[in-house]
Amino acid sequence: MNRLGFQARIVLISLAAGLTPCSALLVLLWIGDHEPRVRYGLSLLAVAALSGGLILLYRKLTFQFQTLANVVSALREGDFSIRARGGTDRGLGEFAAELNVLGEVLRRQRLGAVEAAALLQKVMKEIDVAVFAFDDGGRLRLINRTGQRLLGIPGAEALEKTAAELDLKDCLKGEPVRTLRIQLPGGSGRWGMRRSVFREEGRPHHLVVLADLNQTLREEERQAWRRLIRVLGHELNNSLTPIKSIAGSLESLLEKDLSNSDREQDLREGLHVISSRARALSRFMGAYSRLARLPAPNKRPVSIENSVQKVVSLETRMPVAIRDGRPVRFRADPDQLEQLLINLVRNAVDAVAETGGGASIGWRRVGDQLEVSVEDEGKGLADTANLFVPFFTTKPQGSGIGLVLARQIAEAHGGFLSLTNRKQTAGCRALLVLPMA
Repeated sequence: MNRLGFQARIVLISLAAGLTPCSALLVLLWIGDHEPRVRYGLSLLAVAALSGGLILLYRKLTFQFQTLANVVSALREGDFSIRARGGTDRGLGEFAAELNVLGEVLRRQRLGAVEAAALLQKVMKEIDVAVFAFDDGGRLRLINRTGQRLLGIPGAEALEKTAAELDLKDCLKGEPVRTLRIQLPGGSGRWGMRRSVFREEGRPHHLVVLADLNQTLREEERQAWRRLIRVLGHELNNSLTPIKSIAGSLESLLEKDLSNSDREQDLREGLHVISSRARALSRFMGAYSRLARLPAPNKRPVSIENSVQKVVSLETRMPVAIRDGRPVRFRADPDQLEQLLINLVRNAVDAVAETGGGASIGWRRVGDQLEVSVEDEGKGLADTANLFVPFFTTKPQGSGIGLVLARQIAEAHGGFLSLTNRKQTAGCRALLVLPMA
């Protein structure tokens, strides 16, 4: 019975159900007082009616299931124009209605996917970055128009070639986010590279995005040179102007008829000014040299708790409070990290020297990042536009590189540094964010 098809089983069940009344009818015919002609005629009529009903039932079921199968097959092939008709039947009718609803849902999803794919293709063509997709064997599977211009060959010729054949093998190894120096037929210079992994049919693929940094970097370099020349010119003028003036005064002093004591006193004062300004220039150039020679970080496991306690112990002017934080270990250059924190703590203590407030430092882990904050109860920031301009300072004896050096260290570790005024109270908050990995 189980080997028979569903329709055959329905027919056999219907046959079994119809045989009982049909048999009873035949028994009544043959045991009753009827003419043979009537008996045979009614018996044939009963058998014909039963057989016709079974044949009609089989055809009806076959037609309904073939219709539903055709609708499902059309949906599988992506043809959503066919609809199932189930009439008002509570069984097959409801199934056909649900099948039609499913077809409409699939049609809308297919339409959305087609529109999204068309938009993605349009963006891929128009975007001003080179996009490449390599399979797990390093062979190119996808390339956009900017990538074709960079390689200097049509996309059809580039596909199936390996990254080594395309001079892009460096993009598939090393850090996933970095700057590369590329020499290709369609472009050369510094390019920003980002690499990520995605899966297609269960196999890993590498998505490589290259962005041309040359124009942006050149503009940034021009802006940096303008700022640097402006600051250098300001600092040099501040020192050379009094030196020039004092030198002229000393020259005219030699021509005057003065007593030796007066002349010696004037010469001594003038030479002291010249020496003082020369020392200031020397400190200035030393600070610039220190900023320019910052090495790459030598990362190793570091305990932020130990680093904070060491930095706080170096500040002897006033006690700096340590806000409670859970022990956290991550990879960083401990020397550079401590130099960064020393600059932030020193600035916080300088800020509260006039107000008599307090300073504190704390840390916390947020996801895959470490946040270290230094807060003070000083007057706050009056000018935030020039905070990270090299050699800009509001302190009489400041060098103007503390915050610049701190931000440079933070960015070398893949993080960032920000300074903002506190909202609930007076003072400033320095926030250092570093990646845990």
